[in-house]
Amino acid sequence: MRAVVHTAFGSPDVLRLTEVDTPVPGERDVLIRVAATTVTSAECAMRRGEPRWGRVIIGFTRPRRRLRTLGMELAGDVVAVGARVTRFRPGDRVFGFTGFGLGAYADYKAMPERGSLAAMPANVGYPQAAAAVDGATTALFFLRDRARLQPGQRVLVIGASGSIGTYAVQLARHLGAHVTAVCGTRNVELVTSLGADRVIDYTAEDFTATGDTYDVVFDTVGRSSFTRCRRVLAPRGCYLPTTGLHHLPLSWWTALRGGPRVVTGMSVSKNEALVYIRDLIEQDRLRIVIDRTYPLADIVEAHRYVDSGHKTGNVVVTVAAE
Repeated sequence: MRAVVHTAFGSPDVLRLTEVDTPVPGERDVLIRVAATTVTSAECAMRRGEPRWGRVIIGFTRPRRRLRTLGMELAGDVVAVGARVTRFRPGDRVFGFTGFGLGAYADYKAMPERGSLAAMPANVGYPQAAAAVDGATTALFFLRDRARLQPGQRVLVIGASGSIGTYAVQLARHLGAHVTAVCGTRNVELVTSLGADRVIDYTAEDFTATGDTYDVVFDTVGRSSFTRCRRVLAPRGCYLPTTGLHHLPLSWWTALRGGPRVVTGMSVSKNEALVYIRDLIEQDRLRIVIDRTYPLADIVEAHRYVDSGHKTGNVVVTVAAE
């Protein structure tokens, strides 16, 4: 089968499309024929070997052998199942998150049946389903599960035009919050159409200088800090960074001292969240924003575009024709 492999850290040019063995599913695994996947900022960082501390996981001087094919979001068809699989059967259309297993930049991917996998929405195609996996479930995890967002609360979404951000605006509104979104000039109209009550163009206005306060500040792109955002947080407000583990000490400290706090975590197990997101999509209550679509053969160009920092919503890679 075809797979995109990288054996060194670096620019998009380290990626190469090659032939590898098709995975054989174990007795509790499903084999998925991948129809679509995505390119995310996280995968581009892994390709570069960043952050440096992350090399403990991905490899110190080069990618670990089992992590040389990137790709965390996928949509496709189940083509084979292990002898003890009960959740899925061949022919099922699924979408899911490979997590630390990666491997979606390939014609086939084997996943545990109890992994982050669900029947995909019936009213969208594979590219849309693949683009509705990690960004949507991560936004849901932080807003609903970590911040415990309540109707009537005020939310500030930083990076509102990105993959997580476009979903965060919509899900915050769905949960009953008043949403202020921060994005660049060219995306103001889009973010407004997603349901933001107010949009701040960061090229023209500093969100920390407006005098407004928020119950939740959700930084979806890692371009702010708790120190900077603390001045706009309500007395018991929370700052939600998606940039993970290095915020843990600060989250412990702010929980102990009281007042505005840092709340972090990692959205890894997504089964329930995928069903929740699927239901919203099937009810036409969640819009999927796709910026560009590339074939698998153009994966280098797809990575180069995401590296540019100018993507809006999601960048999809088609692997197999529908």
